[in-house]
Amino acid sequence: MVDPLCNYNVLEAIFSYLELNDLYRCSQVCKSWYHFLNDENSDVWRWHCLRKLPKESVKSDLLASVSTYKTKLRAYLHAWSPNDCSRNVYIKPNGFTLHRNPVAQSTDAARGKIGFRQGRHAWEVIWEGPLGTVAVIGISTKEAALQCHGYVALLGSDDQSWGWNLVENHLLHNGDMQGNYPLLNNAPKYQVGERIRVILDCDDNTLSFEKNYEFLGVAFRGLPDKKLYPTVSAVYGNTEVSMVYLGTPLDG
Repeated sequence: MVDPLCNYNVLEAIFSYLELNDLYRCSQVCKSWYHFLNDENSDVWRWHCLRKLPKESVKSDLLASVSTYKTKLRAYLHAWSPNDCSRNVYIKPNGFTLHRNPVAQSTDAARGKIGFRQGRHAWEVIWEGPLGTVAVIGISTKEAALQCHGYVALLGSDDQSWGWNLVENHLLHNGDMQGNYPLLNNAPKYQVGERIRVILDCDDNTLSFEKNYEFLGVAFRGLPDKKLYPTVSAVYGNTEVSMVYLGTPLDG
């Protein structure tokens, strides 16, 4: 009779060397493998996490909202794209934080690596430097511009992007102000370092925000049936913005 622990150790060793797409296929083979890979803190996910994530990120406070190895890895795979950002932006070695270089008369943006067209998704945005005169968080399609001249609200300046300007508490789309947000009397302005949770519902075609675990209401309705990406645009030199993908939002 084969020792179950032996089987477990063999599977663990094999799965640790497979690609992520192959692990997904393996999880569909049988209930035993599904439950094995469903342990998000198993050594399989630990090894994948340690191999792919920068060391400084694995135990960073930045990832406090994603507690398991599997969710940390997923967050990294959804982080800012170094290939889909303004030339004046670079992604720091931690993989989760963008840095805007101090370039005069320029507004610069960056998108996440993965866009969404179905399901419900949530991610946190943390502005870790000065906001400047304009600081916008939201979503865009691949067609939206990522750089322009001057200091403007780039995200929300066309029909391919939707944003919340944290400086003025205004919603922006298609070059127009869509109203104040959140709809509160004397709504407090964003404070550097606060975590804002962005909630994209592709099934209901809405975009919402939370701050300090308080739901701020639906910001945009009637979003198009297109792949939509986490996006920010910034104007302040040397400011930094981090993004951590959380997965499906929890109701309530």
